[in-house]
Amino acid sequence: MSLIRLFSDFDGRIGLRTFWLGSIAVALTLLAIQRTVPLLVGYRDAIMVVAFVKAFALFPWAALAAKRATDRGSTPLFGILLVCAIVLPEHLRVVMPFGWRPSLEAISTMAWVVAFIDLGLLPSATKQDRVAATPAGARTSD
Repeated sequence: MSLIRLFSDFDGRIGLRTFWLGSIAVALTLLAIQRTVPLLVGYRDAIMVVAFVKAFALFPWAALAAKRATDRGSTPLFGILLVCAIVLPEHLRVVMPFGWRPSLEAISTMAWVVAFIDLGLLPSATKQDRVAATPAGARTSD
């Protein structure tokens, strides 16, 4: 699987090793951008650039999680929703009243634990479903 397809396509399956390597690559890229952008453009502009990059980083993480969820025998939407439940509560803290903040942190923490165990630790499902087993663009015999 090419790197472009790995980080931008929601179809297919990936194993544990590919999932972890892809997640580490996205995290290290995000960290490098967060560290270098303030040095290049200044602090005021860096806040907007880093916010855009963080929002854009949702896409490759969601693509990895969708493929891994398919490999685990679940729907790709499960992986996408887990990534959103982990990341989005942090961005909602700004607009939510103070009383909701512990609830948002609890949702994010629970989603992180579920994603870590289900997507990051458990082995692949043994049976392949027809959608995941069929390559993109191939015709089925039905």
